[in-house]
Amino acid sequence: MKDKLIIKDLWVNVEEKEILKGVDLEIELGKTYAIMGPNGSGKSTLANTIMGHPKYVIKKGKIFLNGTDITEMKTNEKAKLGLFLSFQYPSEISGVTLSTFLRTCLNSIRDEKISVVEFHKLIKQKMQELNMDSSFSKRYLNEGFSGGEKKRAEILQMTILNPRFALLDETDSGLDVDALKIVASGINKLRGPNLGVLLITHYYRILEYIAPDVVHIMYKGKIIKSGGKELAKEIEKHGYDSLIQETKVV
Repeated sequence: MKDKLIIKDLWVNVEEKEILKGVDLEIELGKTYAIMGPNGSGKSTLANTIMGHPKYVIKKGKIFLNGTDITEMKTNEKAKLGLFLSFQYPSEISGVTLSTFLRTCLNSIRDEKISVVEFHKLIKQKMQELNMDSSFSKRYLNEGFSGGEKKRAEILQMTILNPRFALLDETDSGLDVDALKIVASGINKLRGPNLGVLLITHYYRILEYIAPDVVHIMYKGKIIKSGGKELAKEIEKHGYDSLIQETKVV
């Protein structure tokens, strides 16, 4: 169970409505997993539940991170253990610069606080690695950002926080082709033996740039099929309906 994020028989309600219905999932360090599925299948619910959003009520099941039961942990405690969630719709915070926000986030998960000088060296380095203009860090968080800029800011946050496991909730949502390539390039630069990635998406197109090791298909709160990248290609070609009929999900 070491170096793994493990979800066992997870059942989750949102406002008394049952959304997840017995999800089992393992994410290993160094590997990238994609979860695909139509709207309302439970993909974002899974990510938010793992991260500890209070709206999502776990009725049954367990979540383990590196052998530790984190099912009931608060979100900030999970972040300190190396979990990260990239939001589908990042919030705007007027009056708070991206740089200030990121330094606050980093200090919240560190035992020893990073100085302003050290942080500015760090963010400059990370922005260069992601081919981002340095002026970007001085803008208010997501205020007036394009869809692509918001997602790039999320990827910058991920590289600053250096998590062990990253949950990327529809990172490709609302991006044009050029923005998608930039965001995918940023994610690929972070992939490696010390990061496990769970990539949640509706569409195959982002998987053309970020090759997954495993693809899971989710429908009605269950994982109904798993495979390699060829499974995502099958969905792209034939849609979800044929697979749903094949697996006889009710």
